Amino acid sequence: NFTYCPATGLAKGNEHSEFAGWAFPFPGVFLTEEFISEDEESEIVELMDQDDWKPSQSGRKKQDYGPKVNFKKQRLKAGSFTGLPSFSKKIVAQMTACSVLGGFLPVEQCNLDYMPERGSAIDPHFDDWWLWGERLVSLNLLSKTVLSMSCDSEDSIQLFPSFGKENGELSPPGSFTQTSACKNSGEEGINCILSPRLVPSKEVTVAIHLPQRSLVVLYGDARYKWKHAIYRKHIEHRRICVTFRELSAEFSTGGRHEELGKELLEIALSFEGRPV
Repeated sequence: NFTYCPATGLAKGNEHSEFAGWAFPFPGVFLTEEFISEDEESEIVELMDQDDWKPSQSGRKKQDYGPKVNFKKQRLKAGSFTGLPSFSKKIVAQMTACSVLGGFLPVEQCNLDYMPERGSAIDPHFDDWWLWGERLVSLNLLSKTVLSMSCDSEDSIQLFPSFGKENGELSPPGSFTQTSACKNSGEEGINCILSPRLVPSKEVTVAIHLPQRSLVVLYGDARYKWKHAIYRKHIEHRRICVTFRELSAEFSTGGRHEELGKELLEIALSFEGRPV
């Protein structure tokens, strides 16, 4: 019932929903369009299709480049991991130009193949916090889709009236704005306070539109407070999602498993890998 606006960082109430005309700040999303060219996209997909795609859950197929992990037992080893694929070296280098990706060193890459004929989707979920770090980076290839964000928290969200479709500005709390109710009562000269509105987080869903060849980064609240999903209705054509993940603090400098983290990063960034 809300749509994320990359230009303003606001989630705006959809026109035909009960939240039309309302908005709230939605932090933790970075979206850049046309991250790679059409030629680069074609080349990457062609190289991917030279390797096998393994069946995955919910009608998806996948190719994994990463360490062997048992999330339940919290165990991790290199296993047969030989690094990220060679074609990702250029993509990872390009990421350094993004303001939110300073120091981003991916240790895992997962390619997911979505097809409408297979009913491909992924249910609302959080990515693991024990192993994977702050930023989740996804490159959206072959077709557009929608990343659907939802929240199970018992908290409430404070909505503010939004005015002006172009600038997407919020009316700050307690500001004086003339409302239609005032106008209808004939009190043309009197301004009324349009108070912020509180709604339970569970009633709010936010659509993040991902154009073809766009790069999206989830971090902060969008990573840890909001679950993300891709619904079947938003897969219209073949879609490939390339997700890169970094290590959590536990496996980084000063962390409990710093040495293992270093070993895995060295393998990952050799860019000599095949799918595991």
